[in-house]
Amino acid sequence: MSALLHGSRASGLRTSVVGATVALVLAGGFLLALQYAIQRQETIADARTQAQVVASSSAAAVMFGDTEAVADTMVSLGTLGPVRTARISNRGGEVVGSYPDREAARALPACGMDCAVVRAPIQLQGEQVGTVELEVDMARVHRRLLGLAGAFLLASLAGVGLAMPLMRRARASVRAAEARLDYLAHVDPVTGRENRNAFIAQMAQTPAAGPGSPRHALIQLDLDRFKEVNDTLGHAGGDELLRQVAVRIASVLRAGDQLFRLGGDEFAVLMADVESVDAALAQAQAVLARLNAPFNVSGQQLFITGSAGVSLWPDDAERLRDLAGNADAAMYEAKRNGRNRAALFEPRLREAQAARLALQADLRGAMARGELRLNYQPQVDAVRGTLSGVEALLRWDRGGIDPVSPAVFIPIAEESGLIVEIGRWVIREACRQAQAWREQGFGQLRMAVNLSVRQTRDEQLLAFIDDVLEETGVAPGCLELEITENLLMEETELAIALLARLRARGLHLAIDDFGTGYSSMAYLKRLPIDTLKIDMTFVRAIPGDGEAITTAILAMARQLGLAVVAEGVETGQQHAFLAREGCGTLQGYRFDPPLDPETFAARWLQPRTSRAS
Repeated sequence: MSALLHGSRASGLRTSVVGATVALVLAGGFLLALQYAIQRQETIADARTQAQVVASSSAAAVMFGDTEAVADTMVSLGTLGPVRTARISNRGGEVVGSYPDREAARALPACGMDCAVVRAPIQLQGEQVGTVELEVDMARVHRRLLGLAGAFLLASLAGVGLAMPLMRRARASVRAAEARLDYLAHVDPVTGRENRNAFIAQMAQTPAAGPGSPRHALIQLDLDRFKEVNDTLGHAGGDELLRQVAVRIASVLRAGDQLFRLGGDEFAVLMADVESVDAALAQAQAVLARLNAPFNVSGQQLFITGSAGVSLWPDDAERLRDLAGNADAAMYEAKRNGRNRAALFEPRLREAQAARLALQADLRGAMARGELRLNYQPQVDAVRGTLSGVEALLRWDRGGIDPVSPAVFIPIAEESGLIVEIGRWVIREACRQAQAWREQGFGQLRMAVNLSVRQTRDEQLLAFIDDVLEETGVAPGCLELEITENLLMEETELAIALLARLRARGLHLAIDDFGTGYSSMAYLKRLPIDTLKIDMTFVRAIPGDGEAITTAILAMARQLGLAVVAEGVETGQQHAFLAREGCGTLQGYRFDPPLDPETFAARWLQPRTSRAS
């Protein structure tokens, strides 16, 4: 594979060099042809002047048939370099003089394309008495052009020779950055295991089912009360626990089983060739048992348990990818039954879907009941600590019930199509708030709003944004729309067209969660965007693996002239690293969590020198 990749890269470099050489040859050929045409015309013009001088000098001699005088005039042509042969004819067409003489002229080799013929009338007192005809030799022009061609060829070869090492180094740098992005797009930076992108790709490959087909089993595992660990030890402690959990899970898997970290505290194990349902359940229980031993994190002893759900193919679903929903439902069944256990999927667990539908129905009326609100998180200049912008974040305070996490209700809104209506409310409310702050004397703020996948497919989106900007009075340059990288990769051409139309209106555009998909520099050049937002998973891995990907993203952004916002900044060490590497804007709990409008105005819209002490 590596040899094939090396061959492909070498072929790409050869193609570039050949392309550059062809371009140089074409350009050189055009310039030489132009130079030839110019010099040929100049030589002919000189010969025409010479012919007119000879015609003027020989007029009387031709008129009176003085062949000796004509011969004397012809001798002077011997000093005119380009003239190969010359003839003077009288009015009747009879040749009365030639250069060289007729015998010498007949001995000359044929001139062909190397010659041009120039004629001038011989006139005396306004009457034509003869004609001068010169045969001009172009060999000198050709020799001069051959010299120019040789010099151009040597210069071109020298240029290509000097450019090749530079091209090789530039290609190597871009390939290294792209390879790093590709690696991290499919590998979890915290645990070093395959991530959700790799999981989705694997589950899309459903094998053919038939008599005697081996079973496949999917185990989805969620750590119990993991949020308490994060709240107690912070994200650094949580990440260390996740690393240790991944090591323990991997230690009890069979050869060939695949382990994925799906995000947060959720893992998945894909087992091929499972002997029976009992064997799959036993494997899940073995994983949970391995977690029962205490973990040592940051000098503290932690006890953590997990809940697992198991689903089998083709027993529970026709397609492999459908196992994810089944295993997820079984996992929540295990949690409902007391946690620290494994549960097999059963058709009745699909009733859990009914609960999602109920939540969806409740969400439909949330706006009318005033349960949706926006919180605002500051975006801070990495060096000065001053406010650079603000991101509007949606929250749902469900009446009389605990708030619903955006991670729960936004996917439901997306799947049901409610996100279009909710997204419009978010844009309008964010613009209304920005204008209200402006009217209170706080100046113009750049307001960032997330644009969902469904919203990008809304045919009325552009007209709606135009109406909102006009209605609220917010300048287009003060609204920044954030679109996820995965959306751009899935629907590239449609996304580019939409971004171009939004950009034409003066809006700012950002790619959210950058680094979780796969973007080459050539691809990013096509996007009419202003900003990249580095995904918080990479920021949280600073110091550590996150430094390499963050540095690569910042280097790519500089090459493309894009601003960069780092999300999820929580520590002074992360802040210092990002500022040192040239990241312009930071966002995260180091500065403030998302705040209600009043608290945000009190903390950030008052004059102050710094927020990053």
